[in-house]
Amino acid sequence: MSNRANYLKAAPGAIEILFKQEQYLTERFTQHNQLNITLWELLKLRISQINQCAYCIDMHSKNALKSGENYQRIVALSAWRESPLYSQQERSALNWAELVTKEMSATDLEYEKLSNTFDDAEIFDLTVAVNAINSWNRVARIFQPVVGSYQA
Repeated sequence: MSNRANYLKAAPGAIEILFKQEQYLTERFTQHNQLNITLWELLKLRISQINQCAYCIDMHSKNALKSGENYQRIVALSAWRESPLYSQQERSALNWAELVTKEMSATDLEYEKLSNTFDDAEIFDLTVAVNAINSWNRVARIFQPVVGSYQA
C-alpha cells in the first residue's frame, strides 16, 4: 500500500478546480453533435495510454463501456490509425489529442485539417479536454491510487 497523499483530500480547493473543469467539459460534450461523451471517453483513454497511467486506463475503459462504447473499439484504440473502426471525426480528434499531448503544439496545416471537422469553439473545447486528462494523468501517476479500485 502506498503512503502517498490522498489527492482528493490533501488540497480540496485545488481538486475542486479540476472537478469544475470536468463539469464544464461534461456539459460541452453532451450539448454538441460533433463533441459527444463517447468521443470524450475515447480521448481520455487514448491520452491515458500515451501517458501510461494505469489507473486512468482502467477508469476510462470502464467508463467507456458503461457509456455504450464497443469493447472492440476500446481494445483497438492504441492502433486507431490502422483500424477501420473509427470515424473521420474521431480520427481527427484523436490525432489532435496526440499532438497536444506529445508535441504540445500544432502546425498551421494540422490546425487547418482539424478546422475542417470542428469549429473554433469545439477545437478549444477539445484542447481543454486534452489538457484536463493530461492533468489527471499526472496527478494519478504521482499519487498512485489503487489500479482496479475504480467503479464506473
